[in-house]
Amino acid sequence: MCLGIPGRVRELLDGYGGQLALVDVEGAPRKVNIGMLDEGAVTAGDWVVIHMGFAVEKVDERGAQRARAGLELMGRGQDGEIDESDTRTGEVGT
Repeated sequence: MCLGIPGRVRELLDGYGGQLALVDVEGAPRKVNIGMLDEGAVTAGDWVVIHMGFAVEKVDERGAQRARAGLELMGRGQDGEIDESDTRTGEVGT
């Protein structure tokens, strides 16, 4: 299983063998390799799921929203708050 982050393609970048796109990820522009997707499958405005700098899947807006909601849930503790226990060791509080 991989952790994928949704992003919206702003533009396909010239050069790079047609394998690089500028993608908006939560408001931040990121260069993302789209070479794992079918050639011509991605255009500006499309949503993709990104893992380790690579677009691994093209999704619709609903799929992107679901992915974002899942990430938000993973970042919360059981009571809906972020667990701020000992972050130096990574140990989870009781």
